[in-house]
Amino acid sequence: MKSKKSEKATLENYSKFFFQLGLALALLVVYLMVEQKSYDRAIDEIVYNFIKEDDIEDIPITERIEQIKPPPPPPAAAPEKIEIIKDEAEIEETVLESTEINQDDAVVVREIEEIEEVVEEEEIVEDVPFAVVEEAPIFPGCKGTKEQKKKCFQEKVREHINKKFNTELGAELGLEEGKKRVYVQFKVNHTGNIVDIRTRGPHVRLEKEAHRVIQSLPKMKPARQRDRAVGVRYSIPITFWVKDGA
Repeated sequence: MKSKKSEKATLENYSKFFFQLGLALALLVVYLMVEQKSYDRAIDEIVYNFIKEDDIEDIPITERIEQIKPPPPPPAAAPEKIEIIKDEAEIEETVLESTEINQDDAVVVREIEEIEEVVEEEEIVEDVPFAVVEEAPIFPGCKGTKEQKKKCFQEKVREHINKKFNTELGAELGLEEGKKRVYVQFKVNHTGNIVDIRTRGPHVRLEKEAHRVIQSLPKMKPARQRDRAVGVRYSIPITFWVKDGA
């Protein structure tokens, strides 16, 4: 059996109409979207959410103070009247006589009865090293040439120290066993006395003992440099041994 179909029921005849209607609706939607107004979103609320109350810092309002310069001082007042005083005193002119002489002037020569010769004393340094002094200090009892007296001085000083110095003091102080030294320096001044004694050793009592021994040296004949009495510095080490049970 053949189906019967109405011509009005065929949709192909209305396809163009539906296409045009859909296109019109699409254009209308685009137009309405373009014409719609947009408003800026309030940003204050968004920013406020990110700012904490602790981060807010009060900035004090400062005011710039301009320094006021003091006014310049007033100019000095001029004198009311200037008096001019006339110098009535007469000025005497001084005539300078010439000191030059000519051939006609006579020259008077006076004889000098006596001429006194003034001898200037040469200053010499008071302290002279023992090694370079011309004449060393003379220890009592030393005789001979300059070199013999110098050698005798050194020997007598050593003998005096060996005789007077208490070598057992190191053991009494509890020092370690071994060789000990006390360095001594003194000066024989221009009068022959022993002065300016300096000591350095491993113990204070040893230094005092060395000072006592050097101070007990006898008075000597002072050294001489260019025929003048001078002071001489002398250094010597006092060496001794410390033994257990000494």
